[in-house]
Amino acid sequence: MKVNIEKSWHKELDNEFNQEYFHNLSHFVKEQYKKKKCYPSGKLIFSAFDNCSLNNLKVVIIGQDPYHGPFQANGLCFSVDSKVVNPPSLNNIFKEISTDLDCILRIDGNLIDWSNQGVMLLNSVLTVENGLPGSHSNRGWESFTDNVIRVISEKKENIVFMLWGGYAKKKESLITKKNHLILKSGHPSPLSANRGYWFGNKHFSKCNNYLIKNNLSPIKWV
Repeated sequence: MKVNIEKSWHKELDNEFNQEYFHNLSHFVKEQYKKKKCYPSGKLIFSAFDNCSLNNLKVVIIGQDPYHGPFQANGLCFSVDSKVVNPPSLNNIFKEISTDLDCILRIDGNLIDWSNQGVMLLNSVLTVENGLPGSHSNRGWESFTDNVIRVISEKKENIVFMLWGGYAKKKESLITKKNHLILKSGHPSPLSANRGYWFGNKHFSKCNNYLIKNNLSPIKWV
């Protein structure tokens, strides 16, 4: 099956695209996009891959599914287009970065600059229907992205995995090699953050310190 995705990923995932579940998933997604308003736009579904090649990969941040409101989802988890008001979770991420790194507070919610530096912003489910969070869950996306995490674990060295919240933490079992850094905390959503499960995790400084230790350039988070 032909899937338009960045070539280094296509090489590793080509067999996945030919599996029956992926054919069924592809048919489901195409039909949903024909009949209903879905996000992100079709050309942005694989943005997490297209803007962060496997060769360039340093960090993986795992989300659940795309934002389900108009003009929000751009194919990168937690990210929104610059013209859109930042969701509360994203603002809490920026607050933690500012405190952790003692730097200015980031305003721009489009995280494509992170992606271009090697931060893979991977949702577990890559599409969603307008106004219906979780509407494309359990259709095959999870099988696909779980395998992506396995590929990263096996093919790469010294990757930083950031697992925020209970859903993301369940993905830890897919990371089987020991030479990676796994950072876990509560989710940056207000419900979790205001209960003390997010702020102060210092994931961004821990990430950069680990990268530097392994002779990799740190991420410019702001």
